Amino acid sequence: MATRTDAPTRREQILKEAARLFAERGFHGVGVDEIGAAVGISGPGLYRHFAGKDAMLAELLVGISGQLLTGAKRRVAEADGGAGAEAVLDSLIEGHIDFALDDRPLITLHDRELDRLRDSDRKMVRQLQRQYVELWVGVVREVYPGLGEPAARSAVHSVFGLLNSTPHLGRAGSLPGRGATAELLHRMARGAFAAAGV
Repeated sequence: MATRTDAPTRREQILKEAARLFAERGFHGVGVDEIGAAVGISGPGLYRHFAGKDAMLAELLVGISGQLLTGAKRRVAEADGGAGAEAVLDSLIEGHIDFALDDRPLITLHDRELDRLRDSDRKMVRQLQRQYVELWVGVVREVYPGLGEPAARSAVHSVFGLLNSTPHLGRAGSLPGRGATAELLHRMARGAFAAAGV
């Protein structure tokens, strides 16, 4: 989800490889030596960057929840310059599609490993996610004013389920081009909201 164009830091490299390995083999199926080897440092060298695997997992899951919320708030704020609710909803969908296509290992990791977080980290993830959902609910209800809050919330969760299914679509190279996949997901998301708003 990062929009930076400069090279990732060592810490970011470690997190990216940890996410990939945890998603492929599970949190307990990966050792620090393997993560270190994936980024070209010794396993013990990872401890200069993280207290351990638990800290990596927490930073990955809390981090992506925070990034999604921050990105959504930014998209809404940018749209305050006159874009209508339809454009804001399209922008939110585009942002979530970027996440779903670019950070597929994090979706798998969240599904499988969220319960491994310490209670405080898990509560933080849930709090950030609730704020993210409520931001979407507000926008969806602007686009579909006749849609009640519970139905809007249900529609948002359903669209997230659709968009977050990308890890099940096959390997990245087996998908149609990124643009075609993103366009298809966008149309499906808007279709789901339209069906809910009828």
